[in-house]
Amino acid sequence: MGIWKRAWSPDGLVERHAATLPALLGIRIAEVGEDFARATMPVDDRHIQPAGILHGGASVVLAETIGSICGVMALEEGWTVVGLEVNANHLAAVPKGDAVEAICRPLQLGRSVQVWQVEIRRGDGRLSCVSRLTTVVRQLRGG
Repeated sequence: MGIWKRAWSPDGLVERHAATLPALLGIRIAEVGEDFARATMPVDDRHIQPAGILHGGASVVLAETIGSICGVMALEEGWTVVGLEVNANHLAAVPKGDAVEAICRPLQLGRSVQVWQVEIRRGDGRLSCVSRLTTVVRQLRGG
């Protein structure tokens, strides 16, 4: 189970996000490894800017989604994370019709703050975006 304190399957994660922004954008968790998670997102009319390439905001939604999922999976039941800061460097355009893959790994798993590194690659493997998500660890109310 590696760094994870909760064992969520990719299918279970899809169900948890039904009718939310990640589901509307077609973000899917493809794999949960020992110390990473991988997600995919198509690049279609929902994701592009007027120039016909992936909108940077869609990359940020993908990064924050997978980082937040990882943040919660790294905690015991009764705890959650909320985003504190997210940044993204857009390095290569992704055309409509392609798909992207995000790999998320921890940089810091503290008791009060977590930092996650997300690399987003386009279909040909070229790095299109690198993002960092910082989250604050919170105890759920009543738990």
